[in-house]
Amino acid sequence: MSAADRTERPAWHPAWLPEAAFGPLGARRVLVAPGPDAGPVGRTVVDELRAATAQHGGTLTVLDPPAAPSPADVRAHDLVLVVGPADAPAGPEAFDHRREDGTTVVVAGGPAGLLYGMHAVVRDGERAFGADHGPRHHRPVAPVRMLDHWDNVDVHPVMGQVERGYAGGSLFYADGRVRDDLTRVGAYARLLGSIGVNAVALNNVNVHATEARLLTDGLGDVARLAAAFRPHGVRAYLSVSFASPMTLGGLPTADPLDADVQRWWAQAADRVWAAVPDFGGFLVKADSEGQPGPFAYGRDHADGANLLARAVAPHGGTVFWRAFVYDHHQDWRDRRTDRARAAHDHFTPLDGRFDANVVLQVKHGPLDFQTREPVSPVLASMPRTRVAVELQVTQEYTGQQQHVCYLGPWWSEILRFGLAEDGTRTVAQIVSGLPGSPASGPPDADPLPAAGVVAVSNVGDDVFWTGHPLAQANLYAFGRLAWDPDADPVALLDEWVDLTFPGADPRVRATLHALMDDSWRTYEAYTAPLGVGFMVDPLRGHYGPNVDGYEYSRWGTYHFADRDGIGVDRTRATGTGFTGQYPAPWRDLYEDVATCPDELLLFFHHVPWEHRLHSGTTVVQHVYDSRADAVDVVERLRQHWADAADVFPADWHARVGERLDEQLRSAVEWRDQVRTYVYRKSGVPDAQGRPIY
Repeated sequence: MSAADRTERPAWHPAWLPEAAFGPLGARRVLVAPGPDAGPVGRTVVDELRAATAQHGGTLTVLDPPAAPSPADVRAHDLVLVVGPADAPAGPEAFDHRREDGTTVVVAGGPAGLLYGMHAVVRDGERAFGADHGPRHHRPVAPVRMLDHWDNVDVHPVMGQVERGYAGGSLFYADGRVRDDLTRVGAYARLLGSIGVNAVALNNVNVHATEARLLTDGLGDVARLAAAFRPHGVRAYLSVSFASPMTLGGLPTADPLDADVQRWWAQAADRVWAAVPDFGGFLVKADSEGQPGPFAYGRDHADGANLLARAVAPHGGTVFWRAFVYDHHQDWRDRRTDRARAAHDHFTPLDGRFDANVVLQVKHGPLDFQTREPVSPVLASMPRTRVAVELQVTQEYTGQQQHVCYLGPWWSEILRFGLAEDGTRTVAQIVSGLPGSPASGPPDADPLPAAGVVAVSNVGDDVFWTGHPLAQANLYAFGRLAWDPDADPVALLDEWVDLTFPGADPRVRATLHALMDDSWRTYEAYTAPLGVGFMVDPLRGHYGPNVDGYEYSRWGTYHFADRDGIGVDRTRATGTGFTGQYPAPWRDLYEDVATCPDELLLFFHHVPWEHRLHSGTTVVQHVYDSRADAVDVVERLRQHWADAADVFPADWHARVGERLDEQLRSAVEWRDQVRTYVYRKSGVPDAQGRPIY
């Protein structure tokens, strides 16, 4: 949907792009020179500016290529946006902006940079037209900033239409096919373009039968979806099944070293790019949780990934190969088997064997998006491989968009974490191909491999996009942090509030900060303690407490609580040896119970109930106190929200109020079950005398 076509109020919330957010820009005299290669993205910028100036009383001048604005043109306008003069920044997504002699000037390296620069002006609002300042340079740190949709074309009997989706049905699919009307997909693409997301995978990584056919007879619909994303600088990718040569092509094998299999994939890639010339590539989940892969043929993951990489290479395509591979038929009796080790064990021996257009997509933690995990050591252990860090915007283990849980602060911690080279090279630097400090290798060393930041999307066809209106902030923060991992997540929350509620009563900002700033830590404080994870209910899709829900499970996630203590021994000395997968200094810091951070203690160590934390309290008393305190916080927040009814739109206030009621109910259940479980195991009473059941 172009800006010019938005003539009626759509049947969905505008999120952070309401018309009023364009007011400061739209009231000005604007000149845009989109350049000779503007394409659909350049046309989007012109359409946005035309709609904003028409709505808010400004004027728009469009310079046709190859014309460039003269000094007189610049002086005659309040805002000038231009692509491609001699001093343009390097890279098609980069832009500079300055304010001089009363004019704000955005200079972009290409149409995408022009789009991002325009949205930066929208974010700044009136500040964009304030005091003069010199050039400010903006370019994304991560080359790929991607959202993976776990959408199914058919409704899955267990996982539904959107696997781990908590915001209704799919934006893309309905009634077993791609939607006829893709207007809302275009509106979603607009939201993504405004925050710098430049790639999207269109279907579930667990590729079922109907979804697999998107690669063949569904290409016409894939092309329609790609066309909806293209005007906003977003490239389309497909999740594909490794067994496609058999299930779709009728071959007797999917062996990656088989010549017929290689030929089938090359021909499939040719057909895809013929239908979508700017197609991005493939996303693959293989040999994981029942998905087919190269192990069936005695091959490894490099063999499998390179098969697809060589098929897409002539088209400039990329293969994102997920590292989420582990034995999901484990014997709970075997204390040495450790799911946390699996990705490192499988992939680090293959470093250097993956083709240059393969990206190894690594979950940010070694398990599965738990509320608290250490950063995955795989990210630091493959210096000759392109790696992307995978986050989870959809709140599978963080309240399922029933609970307020702003994840920006956690993602910021992950991206800024100094994982490699003695703690000097952050996760963001690793996935972006940037050196740490000191610089990696000699000055003439080969460039470091770069990939990017990926996340599982949290949107659906709900009127609020994310089910919980406040979960929109997680989608916004993902895009902004993927662009700039050094951004302050609290400042990003300010941006989101100001855009979503332009010109609102100051109580709006104050109320939302009160609810959201510490919401991730509040959620953590009433759920699984001290990094142990997986106390969720497997029969309710991981929602709500079930302390022993996975304790005797084939999935391999245990807390090993007994009368003497709790936690998983992952040390080299006496446990699974997982700490040894980390580089210095983390391998020794996590190994020693005296230096292991409290918030990760039970992830790395089995300790007595009355082990004393660095905070001074015992493990058992920490569980009692933190759960009780967190419920008190949720009660106060619910009242705080009720008191602010007069400053929020009625539909917003009602929906958030319903979710807060459920959050309080669930938090009480978490508090009472975890505290009671700990008491029954340990026999140690709560020193504060609070009730335990």
